[in-house]
Amino acid sequence: MRWEFFDRNPITLVRQSTKRQREPEVLTVEELKALFEELEGIYRTMVFVGGVVGLRVSEVIGLRWSDCDFESGEIHLCRGIVRQHETEMKTEASRKPVPMEQGLAEVLTSWRAECAYNQPDDYVFASIKMHGKQPIWPNSAMEDHIRPAAKRAGITKRIGWHTLRHTFGTLLKANGEDVGDGASTDAPCKRQCHHEQVRSGCDPGETQSATRHHQAD
Repeated sequence: MRWEFFDRNPITLVRQSTKRQREPEVLTVEELKALFEELEGIYRTMVFVGGVVGLRVSEVIGLRWSDCDFESGEIHLCRGIVRQHETEMKTEASRKPVPMEQGLAEVLTSWRAECAYNQPDDYVFASIKMHGKQPIWPNSAMEDHIRPAAKRAGITKRIGWHTLRHTFGTLLKANGEDVGDGASTDAPCKRQCHHEQVRSGCDPGETQSATRHHQAD
């Protein structure tokens, strides 16, 4: 470079495209299970929803109990929360109901029985400090609880909320699903297998075989 006082080419500091400079970390099934074992209560449930369902963090903290239809086995995504302000869903695909398989229903039911704010209009991840009027701050949850739990679990990767969503997509791809196609007819089945993967620690290839068998029934 012509300017010696630059340590690096300043053009590298300019965002030149939307392509990621670095792909986010991805957790293995074993790492997810280890992380779950180090968490409890609200933080364990948030990580389960983020990593096993693949929601954006704004969608996770925007959930109210009225969005969780345990009878029909669906979660209806109606809003996001960004910096404690309600936002609309980003895309039409984002507004599609999310299948609530048995494992997810059990986790949510357990948390509802435990949490202080469990009425239909309450946030699923309500802040005790704010008397349930707003959800907890996701960045504080990550910094103060989830990352320390990951460290205790022996996970050396730098994790964030997008790590969990990216992990979900990566594990679904390992099961043979095109995650770019929201209309995949066997997506609910493969999501169920993903839940079972995390709960049992089985190999993605084994789960994919189970998926094909389940579809044939």
